[in-house]
Amino acid sequence: MTTEPTRSPNPARLERTYDAPAELIWELWTTAAGLEEWWTPDGFETRVSEIELRPGGQLRYTMTATAPQQIAFVRNLGMPLSNEFRRTFTELSPPTRLAYLSVIDFVPDHEPYEHLTTIDIARAGDRTNVVMTLDPLHDENWTQEYRAHRANELDNLEAAIRRRTTRLE
Repeated sequence: MTTEPTRSPNPARLERTYDAPAELIWELWTTAAGLEEWWTPDGFETRVSEIELRPGGQLRYTMTATAPQQIAFVRNLGMPLSNEFRRTFTELSPPTRLAYLSVIDFVPDHEPYEHLTTIDIARAGDRTNVVMTLDPLHDENWTQEYRAHRANELDNLEAAIRRRTTRLE
C-alpha cells in the first residue's frame, strides 16, 4: 500500500550491496532494535520511541550527540544535544520497499518542508542490493551534506549487518 507523494525530478541515489539476506536488512530498517544499532551518523546515538509500520504511520526517535566533535557542532548551532525527529511512512512493501517523509526543520533561517526518502531492497543471489533515493533539499550545499550523512548511515548499516551475521556463524 502507498500514499507516496510525487518524487522530485532530480533525486540522488545511494547504492550498496550487502552480504546479508533481504529479510535481515528489512528488520534493521523496520524495528526499533534494528534502527538503534545503526541509524545515526557517527558520534550520535539513536533511541526509537515509536514505530508504526503502515502508510501514514510514524517513526519517532531521539538522536543525541555523544562524541566531543558532534557535541561541539550542535552546541555551535545553538541546538540541544538531544533532538526528536519524526518520519511518516508513505509506503511499505515487506521486504522490498519502504518510503517515508521527513520534515526538514533544522535549517537556520529556512521554513520547514517535507523531504521524501525511498529505500528499495532487492535480493542478488546470496547478497542484497539496497538503493536509497533522496529528493534534493532546498539548495545544492544542503543536498550534498544530507547525502553524505545518509551515505554514512549506509556504512553503519553494513557494520550492523557484520555484527549480526558474525554472531550467527
